[in-house]
Amino acid sequence: MKDLTQTDADALIATLGKAARDATLVLAEASAERKHAALIGAADAIIASETAILDANSEDMGFAAAKGLAPSMMDRLRLDGPRIRAMAEGLRAVAAQPDPVGRVLAEWDRPNGLHIQRVATPLGVIGVIYESRPNVTADAAALALKSGNAVILRGGSESLNSSAAIHAALATGLRQAGLPDAAIQLVPTRDREAVAAMLRAQGLIDVIIPRGGKGLVGLVQKEARVPVFAHLEGICHVYADGDADVEKARRVVLNAKTRRTGICGAAECLLIDRAFYARHGAVLVQDLLDAGVEVRAEGELAQVAGTIPAQPSDFGQEFLDKIIAVKLVDGVDEAISHIRRFGSGHTESILTQNDATAGRFFSGLDSAILMRNASTQFADGGEFGMGAEIGIATGKMHARGPVGAEQLTSFKYLVTGDGTIRP
Repeated sequence: MKDLTQTDADALIATLGKAARDATLVLAEASAERKHAALIGAADAIIASETAILDANSEDMGFAAAKGLAPSMMDRLRLDGPRIRAMAEGLRAVAAQPDPVGRVLAEWDRPNGLHIQRVATPLGVIGVIYESRPNVTADAAALALKSGNAVILRGGSESLNSSAAIHAALATGLRQAGLPDAAIQLVPTRDREAVAAMLRAQGLIDVIIPRGGKGLVGLVQKEARVPVFAHLEGICHVYADGDADVEKARRVVLNAKTRRTGICGAAECLLIDRAFYARHGAVLVQDLLDAGVEVRAEGELAQVAGTIPAQPSDFGQEFLDKIIAVKLVDGVDEAISHIRRFGSGHTESILTQNDATAGRFFSGLDSAILMRNASTQFADGGEFGMGAEIGIATGKMHARGPVGAEQLTSFKYLVTGDGTIRP
C-alpha cells in the first residue's frame, strides 16, 4: 500500500469512526446475553483458527526480524499454542464477568420527591494503539465489547498479519451473536499517518488507549486531542525492608525481575534496606546474578563480584531487559523518597513482615498499584480478576491501574419525579 496522505488517513479513520458510532447505538441496547455469546463465539473461533493465526504470526516474526526488532519485543510479538489458548481463555473470562453496563452506582431520594440514580454507561468509541503484542487485539476487543463500546484497533506495523487473523475470529463471534462487525474494527494499514489521524479524531473517538513503549505513549499523550488512558513507563520498584522474610524476598525479587523482563510490570530497581543487608548480606543481588541478570549496583553493593557500577541514569530507567539497578537505603522513608523521585507511578512492592512499615509504604506512595510481599509481575488485569486488561493507567482522572471492562464505562443520571416542579 502506498503511503497515506493526511487527507487519506483522515478519510480512513472517519469511515471507521462513523461505522463505530453507528455500532454503539446497537451495543447500547445489546443484552448481556448477546455480548456473552459474541465473546464465547470469538473464543471458539480463535481456537479453531490456531493454524491460520500461527501462520500469520510467522510472517510477522520474519518481518520483525528483518527490521531488527529487539529480543524483548520479539518475545512480545511471538505467538504459540499456549498463548493462543490463553487469548481464548481471556475472552471466556471476560464473558463470565457481570455486565458492567446498567449498574446502579448510587441512588437516593430528595425531599422534593425526586428519585435519582447514577447508572453506568458505555464510553462510546475507544481507539487502541499498540505495539508488537497481537494478544492485545483480543484483550482490547473483549473488554470494549463487554462494556458496550465500539473499538478501533491499530496494532503495530510488525503485528499486522497476526492482528488481522485474530480480528477475523472476533468478527465471527460478532456475526454469530447478531452484532455489527463495526463493533470491532482493525485499521488495515501499517502507515503511521493512520495513528495521527486517530489522535485528532475528535467527535469520532471518545478515548485513546496506547499500549507500547515510551516513544509511542509519549507521542500519543503529546498529540492526542481526545482523552488518553495510559502509562508512559513501567519503572517498577521492589523494596526489601529490614523486617522482610528472606526466603519470601528471594522468591519475589527473582520473579519480579526475571519471569518476563519485557513487560511493564517487570521490576527495574531493587532497593535494599541496610538492616536487611546487615542480616542477610548480598543474597538478593547474588540470586539475580546467578539468574543471568546484569546488576547495576551503587555504593557498597558495587563491591559484590559480578555487579557493574551503576550510573545515575540507571535509576529511573525502564530496561525491559535482564538488567536491574540496585541500591542500599536507610529504611522505608528513604525508599519512599527514592521512588517518589525516580518512579513512574506504575507499581511498587514492599517486602516486609512489619504491618506498620507496610502501612507507611502504602500511605507514602501514590503509584497506581502498591503491593506487599508480592511480585510486581502481578500488575495485570487478568491477575486482578478482570479477565484481561486494555492497559495500565497511571493518571488520576477516571481510570487508574489495570483498565478492565468496568473502567471503560462512564455514567449518567436517571431522575424520576411525579409531576415535580422547581419553585
